[in-house]
Amino acid sequence: MSSQSTIYALSTAPGKSGVAVIRISGPRALSVVTTLGAKLSKPRRASLQTLRDPVSRETLDRALVLWFAAPASFTGEDIVELHVHGGRAVIAGIMTALAGIDGLRMAEAGEFARRAFDNGKIDLTQAEGLGDLIDAETEAQRAQALRQSSGALRSLFDGWREQIIRAMVAVEAAIDFSEEADIPEAAFAAAHPVVMRLTSDIGRHLADGRRGEILRDGLRVVIAGPPNAGKSSLLNALAGRDAAIVSEEAGTTRDVIEVRLNLGGYPVVVADTAGIRDVGDKVEREGIRRAIAAATEADLVIWLSDAATPSPPPKEITAFGDKVVEANSKIDLAPAQYPLGLSVLSGEGIESLVERLAEEARRLAGGAEDAIITRARHREALQAAHTALMAFLDGDTGAVEMRAEDLRVAAFALGRLTGRVDVEHVLGEIFSQFCIGK
Repeated sequence: MSSQSTIYALSTAPGKSGVAVIRISGPRALSVVTTLGAKLSKPRRASLQTLRDPVSRETLDRALVLWFAAPASFTGEDIVELHVHGGRAVIAGIMTALAGIDGLRMAEAGEFARRAFDNGKIDLTQAEGLGDLIDAETEAQRAQALRQSSGALRSLFDGWREQIIRAMVAVEAAIDFSEEADIPEAAFAAAHPVVMRLTSDIGRHLADGRRGEILRDGLRVVIAGPPNAGKSSLLNALAGRDAAIVSEEAGTTRDVIEVRLNLGGYPVVVADTAGIRDVGDKVEREGIRRAIAAATEADLVIWLSDAATPSPPPKEITAFGDKVVEANSKIDLAPAQYPLGLSVLSGEGIESLVERLAEEARRLAGGAEDAIITRARHREALQAAHTALMAFLDGDTGAVEMRAEDLRVAAFALGRLTGRVDVEHVLGEIFSQFCIGK
């Protein structure tokens, strides 16, 4: 990705639409508009212009054209946006015309956001939040992503890093003036409470029950149980469609089948799994292994058994403790009182189950403060910083250079979160997840 080139891309979803937005960014963005036969108005003011093919001078569309002057733009470069009619032929004609202009090339995935990062318009956590905002499927996900893209995490992490740097200054002074009698001791006395407070703050942040990650990825619910308990029928009832094959033949489900639901504004991923039993062929045993593996990684396991022949969960499931919820299916065929009875045929109990899942999602992912861990990358870096700070507190104060190194490691770990240090190896992964026009 070269910041010297001028790039363009369709920034709205491909296909037929009322309006499509084509974005151009780079040093030649303004001249491109002239090449298309349009005239620029003042920055940030839309004007209706006729766009023409640079070669044939054929009219391509009547469009709204506006530009954002550098550095007050998303990328920090001159940006031009063409708001054209969203017909496929209109878009194709304009994109073909742009492809024929010298010095202009199609943007790579995430290149607009990458340029915004390179030009200091956003940091890495804001870039990730922007990607999450585009992918948000529920209200709770949108709210969390908007907080992160607005800089909530950046402010928190930068604040912690600045405190570490102040502690580093004190410890470095102890090294520089080690021959002075009182300075090293006074330096550590100044740094110690700062590191103590930071260690406590970061520790509390890590002990969040993975709320942000659950909200971003969805509460993972696994339906487990013996064969023919109605697991696939329950999945289809929750999904409102035939997501899984239903059959009276035991062992029909061989692999893990997932559907994504929006329950009360929270994302929930429900998985149907193979029936768990002691017998079966080689393929079925593999399905059972995958079912137990999925249950291991789940946030909640629904153990579903037939109300006519209730079956307690095996030790492989009971080992998961409080995250296991027992339910009985087909209660229309075996009327009785059950803590959580379900009937896909009559619909009895389904609404109660949905409410229970929504409540679990709110309990595990709700109540998030303004800044919360949303990715494994954040957790790993914060854990590294926390470990380094603990090493500072537990280490020999006589080894001043080692304690200074502990603080440098902690500061580096926090710097990796926002991009304040060399993080080239993580940039490609982050920005490649974006769509082309972002």
